[in-house]
Amino acid sequence: MNYIGISSGFHDAAISVVDESGNILFAGHSERYSKQKHDKNLCVGIVEDALSYITGDYELHYYEKPYLKFLRQLRAGESPSLKNLFAKNIIGPEVMARLGNKTIHTHSHHMSHAAGGFQTSPFTDATVVIIDAIGEFDTITIWDASYDDDTGKAEYKKLWSKKYPDSIGLFYSAMTKRVGLRPLDEEYILMGMAAYGKPIHYSQMHAELLQSSLDLDFTQNLHIGVTDDFLPGANEMDIAASAQVLVEHLIENVMQKAMILGRSKNLVYGGGVALNCLANRKLINYFNNIWIMPNPGDAGNSLGAAAIGLGRKINWTDAYLGYNIPGKYPVNAILDELLNNSIVGVASGRAEFGPRALGTRSLLADPRGPHIKDRVNDIKRRQQFRPFAPVILEELADEYFDMSGGSSDNRYMQFIATCKYPELFPAIAHADGTSRVQTVPNDGSGIRELLEKWYILTGCPMLLNTSLNIRGEPMVNDIDDANRFAKLYNINVIS
Repeated sequence: MNYIGISSGFHDAAISVVDESGNILFAGHSERYSKQKHDKNLCVGIVEDALSYITGDYELHYYEKPYLKFLRQLRAGESPSLKNLFAKNIIGPEVMARLGNKTIHTHSHHMSHAAGGFQTSPFTDATVVIIDAIGEFDTITIWDASYDDDTGKAEYKKLWSKKYPDSIGLFYSAMTKRVGLRPLDEEYILMGMAAYGKPIHYSQMHAELLQSSLDLDFTQNLHIGVTDDFLPGANEMDIAASAQVLVEHLIENVMQKAMILGRSKNLVYGGGVALNCLANRKLINYFNNIWIMPNPGDAGNSLGAAAIGLGRKINWTDAYLGYNIPGKYPVNAILDELLNNSIVGVASGRAEFGPRALGTRSLLADPRGPHIKDRVNDIKRRQQFRPFAPVILEELADEYFDMSGGSSDNRYMQFIATCKYPELFPAIAHADGTSRVQTVPNDGSGIRELLEKWYILTGCPMLLNTSLNIRGEPMVNDIDDANRFAKLYNINVIS
């Protein structure tokens, strides 16, 4: 038996396939096939790709309970369609037909988050914390998770939860909207803006929006954002800085609860808020070991739903789980382009599952040049203040970054670290001196070989690494996408 997990109908549709042995055969994002950013629907292209990896029978597992979501939408004053009471209607007849119109097993939204995190983790027991904008009703949950000694079945016990409309994720999305960015899309930009401001509105923000920060009770429903007269005339960077400090305070309050309620000192952290790598630096204050699945948001729930179907531990190896561009990783061709032009695109091998490029759909650059950051931001049509991430040989990370806020193993960019020599690497050091570091272990991968050879040739153990896409567009997926990128933006993309 194989287990197909589906996340669709709201935003960032995705599909994952796990076999009966717990191997992940495929996991990918619909948007990269349909070319529609944050596509909420599965397209036939990704379904065909996923099915090509399956031998034998399969079950369908959906990432949330549609009838509970329907009830919550009614409570929120929305007008949901009656057809959305059934997962098959949300998925759509064309995709359902391609999936054989099989029965769909549905699972709660936060349970899918919890399973996707715990069953891909290296732990045999964990305290699981899920923080997102909204599931069906849950917005924050804390769980005990472990495996049955006899059967190996994953077992979960919910210890505490917070319900809609009180939501850390909705608060951060409301602040994203307040500064003129797109909520449920550009929260990561708000996080980057925080370094340029001062948290001078923290006290007012806390007083006006929170009834109790300890109990996570808000004074208003932030689902629709804040009113127009909230912080009138305030500098947007200061709003971002204040929101970041407040969200960190709220997350810490949740972690304190989890530390008290949970039995395990291993933390599994999921939900969209887990992508706030600036806040994640404080997690080590509460737990001994931390696992954040590389795709902790709703797209990752497709893997979580499949994990529930399997019921046992998943054999996690890496995040290269999507569309495959066959062929050996073109290390020497990439090196030549970097040495000659300092910037190169790479589209080779299986695409990353998650929002962050990890070397197979990346724009790479020499991090040392004084003008590299501006050049790459121009290519990607991004705001000039936006930072870039470094990818570095894991064993040398501590020499160049203070990794104490996370782990020397940070292969999925889950934590920020302070750059020890920002003047030498201006392209990857943010305004506050931090970097969202990606470490690469000695795993025999193409990106590892590239960094090793780059280090020998230049004495620099790192490269700038950002996703191969234009702002507002999905990441490059296939060869046609790569060729279009190269033609439009005059950057060589090597496959």
